[in-house]
Amino acid sequence: MTSRQVADAIREEQSYISMLYDRLDTARQRSEAALTTVLARGGAGGTRQALIEREVSADEHARRVTQLSAVERGLCFGRIDDSDGETYYIGRIGLRDDEHDSVLIDWRAPVARSFYVASPSDPGSLVRRRHIHTRGRTVTGLDDEVFDLDRMDERDRRNLVGEAALMASLRRGRTGRMGDVVATIQTEQDRVIRSGLGGALVVQGGPGTGKTVAALHRAAYLLYAHRATLERRGVLVVGPNAMFSRYISQVLPSLGETEVVLSSVGELHRGVHATADDVPAVAVVKGDPRMAEVIEAAVRDRQRVPDGDLEVLIDVRTSIRGGVEVVVERMALRLDHDACLRARDRARALGRPHNLARRSFVNKMLMGLAVDEARQLDRPYDEEDLRYAREALWQQQSVRAALEELWPYLTPERLVGELLSDPARLAAAAAGLLGDEERDALLRPAGSPWTVGDVPLLDEAAELLGEDDAEAKARERAAAEERDEEEAYAKGVLEIADLTGMMEAAAFAARHHDGGPAVTTAQRALADRSWAYGHVIVDEAQELSAMAWRTIMRRIPARSLTVVGDIAQTGSAAGARSWGEILDPYVKGRWREERLLVNYRTPAEIMDVAADVLRVVAPEQEPPESVRDGEAPPRALPYEGTDLRALAEEELAAIGEGRLVVLTPDARHAEIAALLPQEGDPLESPVAVLTVNRCKGLEFDAVVVVQPAEILAQSPKGGQDLYVAITRATRRLTVLHDGDLPAMLARLVGDTPPAE
Repeated sequence: MTSRQVADAIREEQSYISMLYDRLDTARQRSEAALTTVLARGGAGGTRQALIEREVSADEHARRVTQLSAVERGLCFGRIDDSDGETYYIGRIGLRDDEHDSVLIDWRAPVARSFYVASPSDPGSLVRRRHIHTRGRTVTGLDDEVFDLDRMDERDRRNLVGEAALMASLRRGRTGRMGDVVATIQTEQDRVIRSGLGGALVVQGGPGTGKTVAALHRAAYLLYAHRATLERRGVLVVGPNAMFSRYISQVLPSLGETEVVLSSVGELHRGVHATADDVPAVAVVKGDPRMAEVIEAAVRDRQRVPDGDLEVLIDVRTSIRGGVEVVVERMALRLDHDACLRARDRARALGRPHNLARRSFVNKMLMGLAVDEARQLDRPYDEEDLRYAREALWQQQSVRAALEELWPYLTPERLVGELLSDPARLAAAAAGLLGDEERDALLRPAGSPWTVGDVPLLDEAAELLGEDDAEAKARERAAAEERDEEEAYAKGVLEIADLTGMMEAAAFAARHHDGGPAVTTAQRALADRSWAYGHVIVDEAQELSAMAWRTIMRRIPARSLTVVGDIAQTGSAAGARSWGEILDPYVKGRWREERLLVNYRTPAEIMDVAADVLRVVAPEQEPPESVRDGEAPPRALPYEGTDLRALAEEELAAIGEGRLVVLTPDARHAEIAALLPQEGDPLESPVAVLTVNRCKGLEFDAVVVVQPAEILAQSPKGGQDLYVAITRATRRLTVLHDGDLPAMLARLVGDTPPAE
C-alpha cells in the first residue's frame, strides 16, 4: 500500500473518530449542565422528598460525568465489518447519536465479542477487523486483519493497512502503570473476561500471560453484565502489596468503572497499612489455620473469673432508709465464686462476640454486687431499685476496674499485640496447638509495627470480638421514626425513577439526614469491615496463606471470586501448593480453572533462561510459550567491578523511554538503593530498586538481577523468587553475580543447563 492510500484510510477514520469525540463532548456537557442545575436547585420546596430527588439526580449525573471523563483516552480503538455489510466501531463505552442510533459499541456488549474471538480458522461472520490507534483525539495508525478478502469491495481492499496490533503494543516502553488491553484482548483472555459470575474462577497463567489485566477487564465486564447485582455491593481487588495496587490503579477507571476497591492483604484491616513481611519461619506460623484456634483461645483466656470470691471496695457517700440519712464511707461488696462462674458461662452461652457478650457478663455481675450492697445496708429492693443500683455501681472506678480485669473490652489491636508480646498469654492460648519453637517464633517486643502476616490475625480477632454498639443503637432507636420516614420517601423516589437497582434508599436517607457529601459504594465498603462484596478478585493469589484466605472469604459470602496466579511463582513460605488446597474448604465442586498458555510479555530468549530455572524448582509446571523474540540476548556480568550507575545509564539508553528495575536480595536492598537513588515513587522513576517480593505483578523494559545465588538462598522458595525476577523483563535482562553462576542459569554463559 502506498503512503497516499494509508493517509486516505487514516483521514476517513479520523472523520469518524472526530464525530465520536463530538458526541462524547456533547454528552459530557449535558451531564455537567444537568449536575449544575440540580445542585443549584437545592431541593425545591424544602421537603425531604425534594431533597432526596436532588441527591438521586445529582449522584447519577456526577457518576456519568466521571465516566465520560475517564474514557477520553482511546475512546474508540476498533472496527469490525461483517458479511452483511454492517460496520461497527468498538470503544470503551457505548454512544448514540441524536436519533438514538448506536455510533459506538461498548467493548463488553455481545456484538463486540467477535472483535476479540475471530480468528483465521474461525472468523464467524467477520470480513475484516481493524485496530485504530490514536494519540489524544488524532488517529495515528491502523492495523487490518482480513478474514474474507473476496467479500470486500475494491475500495476497502485498497485501504487495507498495518501490522498486528498486539505486537505493536508489546514493543511500546513501559510507563510505570499498567495499561488496559481493551484493544488487544486475545481469545483465551476473552474466555476469562466473559466467564460467568457464579462460583470461583481460577486463572492459572505463567509470567507474561496477561492474567492480571484480563482479570481487571473481567471486573469491568461483570459490572457491565451484572450491574444490578454488583454496583450495590461493589467489587474488591486484592493484590500482593500497595505498590501493585498503584500500578493497576488506572486500568478500571480507563474502562469507565469506579465502584471497585483496590487493596492489599496488609490493608484489609481498617486503620492498619502493613507493608513489612515476616521472615519465612514466622510467616509459616502466622499463616497456619491453627492460628484461628489460637486467637479464639486468646479471647476465651480474657474471659476470667477470680480464683475465689470477688471482693470490691466502693465509696458509699449517702443512702436513705426510712427517711433517715445513713453515711457509709467504705464498703466491701462480695460475690461468691460460683456466681461469677455462672455469669461468665451464661455470657459465653449466648454465642455472641466477646465485646457484645461482655454486656451480659457485666450486668449479671453488677446485679450480684447490687444485691450484696442492699443486703449490707439492710435495705429492701425491687427490680427498679436494683436497676438504679447497678447504674450507680458502674460509675464506681473500683467496680469498673474489677470487671474490666475479668472481662475487658478488647480491640483487635490490643488482643493480638498483647498476645504476641506476652510469653504467658501466648503459652496459655497456644497450649496444645503450637510447639515451643513456633511460639518462640511468634514472640516479639511490645509495640512492634504490624506486618502483613498480622492482618489476618487482626481480622480473626475482629470477628471474635465484635464491637459494642450499645450507644450507637440507642441513638439509632431515638432517630428510628424520622429515619423510617426518610427512607420511605427515598424508596418511593427511586421506584419512580426506576433506580432501585442502582442505589439504596437507606444510603440516600442517611445522607440527607446528616447533610454529608455523596458516598460511593467503594467508600462505604472501605469504611465497613463487615461489608459483603458482590465479587472479589485476588491477584498473585498463590502468595496468600490459609489465614489470609479466611480474611478474604469473610468479605465474599456469595463466594463469587476470580482467583489469579501461578503456582510455579509461589514465593511465600506460607503460600499455596495447589488451587484445590486453597479453594476446596470453601467452594469444593464450585470452582473452575482457565489456563493461559501464551506469554505476551517475555521475549523467547529470556523465557528460555526462566524455563531452565522452572525445570529445577517446579519441574511439574510448564512454562508459557513466548510469542516474540527479544532485541538483545540476556547476559551475565561480574558484580564486582561493574559500575551499577554506568550499567543503569547504558540500559536506559538502550530502552529509550521505558523503565529499568534492579532486583536485589533482601539483605542488599538498602546498599544498592543508596547507589541508585530513585526519584520518588519507584513506579514513576526511570530506575527502580526493588526486592523480588515487591516486584510481583509488575513489568519493566529492562531488568538487572543482582546476586542470584543470594536470592536462591534467602528463602525456602528462593528458586521461585528467581523465576519471578527473571520474568519481569519485556526487552532486556542482565544478571550480576560473584563466583560461579547457579547451575540453572548456565545458559547465560553459553553452557547447557543441567537436566532435571
